[in-house]
Amino acid sequence: MSARTAATRRGGVEYTRVVRAVGHDIRVRVRPGFGDGPVLLLCNGIGASLEVLHPLVDRLDPSITAVRFDVPGVGGSPDARLPYTMPVLAHGLGILLDKLGYDRADVFGISWGGALAQQFAFQHPQRCRRAVLVSTGTGSIMIPAGPKVLARMVTPRRYRDPDYALQIAAELYGGSIRDNPAAVRTLVDSHTRAGSRRGYRHQLLAGAGWCSLPWLRLIRQPTLLLFGDDDPLIPVANGRILERGLPHGELVVYPGGHLDVVVQADTYGPVISEFLLR
Repeated sequence: MSARTAATRRGGVEYTRVVRAVGHDIRVRVRPGFGDGPVLLLCNGIGASLEVLHPLVDRLDPSITAVRFDVPGVGGSPDARLPYTMPVLAHGLGILLDKLGYDRADVFGISWGGALAQQFAFQHPQRCRRAVLVSTGTGSIMIPAGPKVLARMVTPRRYRDPDYALQIAAELYGGSIRDNPAAVRTLVDSHTRAGSRRGYRHQLLAGAGWCSLPWLRLIRQPTLLLFGDDDPLIPVANGRILERGLPHGELVVYPGGHLDVVVQADTYGPVISEFLLR
């Protein structure tokens, strides 16, 4: 661990800064951990700003340093002029860690962010120690959601219109949201900075031609797979595909839907912490 890393983490004060990487200004939020716990780089779902993951970060073990960021065109990160690819963005995350002073990091990815997390683990095998993949898949070759659910994902309207988010929440996310759709509205109202339409399109394009199946077995890191048994967006069969493809994949199927790892952070924050601190 570098001297800068140690000094930053001993301070324990959460901070936000902008980091320049691969031509983009990336807004980053760091919650320094205490002691010698791991650094965790968190990759968010499509269109979601780093604030959405706050409930989960708040329930991670305090020894874990949590690094969240907004991809270009989302939250506090300005639009990219041109579309980008998953490999380019994963390279940028390596630069981001360099500038923050972290030599190694575990990686967490949910939904679209799970694709980016896989790419990061593949591209940076010496820097990535462990991975946590939540409600995600292998990209263009995977078990898809139903047509009606996919149609809801084409636009970022749910992040801009809380009433619309409430209306489609149960159908889109499943799990505990079916009984308490207001939980999604609370996330949207309290935590989300709506990104631009261009930023959302760029994220869609980055995922459209991406697939991890050809190199999945080269991800040698221990990987925790968390998948809900009632997830309309990412059917649980995708978790089984990842478990078979990853040499050290550990699948946990929980009773819930797409967002329950965040919505029920009191339950799943400790599960993730235990895996990272083994």
